[in-house]
Amino acid sequence: MIDSNQLIINLSILFSQPTGISNYAKNLFPYLKSLNPTLLTATAQNHPDFNCYPVPNNLTPADGTKGHLRRLLWTQFQLPKIYQNLKSKLLFSPIPEAPLYTNSRFIVTAFDMIPLRFPKRFSPLTTYHKYYTPEVFKQAEHIICISESTAKDITQFYQIPSNKITPISLAGDRSHFQFLNLPTSNYFFYIGRQDPYKNLQRLITAFSALTHRNDYELWLAGPYDQRYSPLLEIQIQELGINHLVKFLNYVSYDELPIIINQAIALVFPSLWEGFGLPVLEAMACGTPVITSNISSLPEVAGDAAILINPYNIGEITAAMQTIVNDSETRKQLLEKGLKRANQFSWEKTGLATVEVLKQYL
Repeated sequence: MIDSNQLIINLSILFSQPTGISNYAKNLFPYLKSLNPTLLTATAQNHPDFNCYPVPNNLTPADGTKGHLRRLLWTQFQLPKIYQNLKSKLLFSPIPEAPLYTNSRFIVTAFDMIPLRFPKRFSPLTTYHKYYTPEVFKQAEHIICISESTAKDITQFYQIPSNKITPISLAGDRSHFQFLNLPTSNYFFYIGRQDPYKNLQRLITAFSALTHRNDYELWLAGPYDQRYSPLLEIQIQELGINHLVKFLNYVSYDELPIIINQAIALVFPSLWEGFGLPVLEAMACGTPVITSNISSLPEVAGDAAILINPYNIGEITAAMQTIVNDSETRKQLLEKGLKRANQFSWEKTGLATVEVLKQYL
């Protein structure tokens, strides 16, 4: 057993309703118990089996931009003091944040370079990825990332040598996303944000070109975004398909498996993803998947999805048409999807992460 405090894990982002990165941290750290870490957390009561060190509870995404700013300042000025006080040997941060220009040794996790691939003027995220993240990566002992695609991006954008990077796949909640053997309904399903890189404009156009389109619906799940959703609504109106496209807004975690199970297919034609969790969740539900043939998405889907060029509207329509018309393809995708989803687990992710951390302790 490694001495307590040799490894500290920064869980300052965890809060009661975790999403995205904090969900990764929550699922991962239980598998690191063999390293006897000390958790830096505001939710110590949730981790009775671990050594915990209290941190402020206002550093999370729940506190919006202020929470992120407070966390960056805390990371830079308070975290090195904690590292020294605990006589730590290594900090693991499941986000690409760490104290710069200090004596702290650290390993971080990287998710995607989307703010650099699709930069937005005046976006704090673009600035963060342009100036802060490269310094974190340069000063890190090692970088874990969530796909081979992200590993290549880190090398391409930041000139970080590939031997300093280890890709370790994410996993889904296998107890939650399961094949329920429910009757299929008449809707195609998309889940995610409505940013332009998610490619919803092409998806909507592709759907509108379906033969007998009035027999089907397109359901879009994800938070309404004042910047982008109104443009999609105008497009839908111009195409004359208002009655066929449903904006579901935020869908609760409990409802999701049923909606995914009953969809004709998940259509996820994103222009770039660090991993693409919806693809994995849909495969675990036995729902056919149509997704992009670029970035990390082929890594996740393997041969268990219809892969399309996301810039080619005709290909997206043709894939949807195949799902509608070809029952044999649907059956094959169901079987292959379930098999493929079983290859991903948090245990695998956790144990692979332990192996990396051990090398630096």
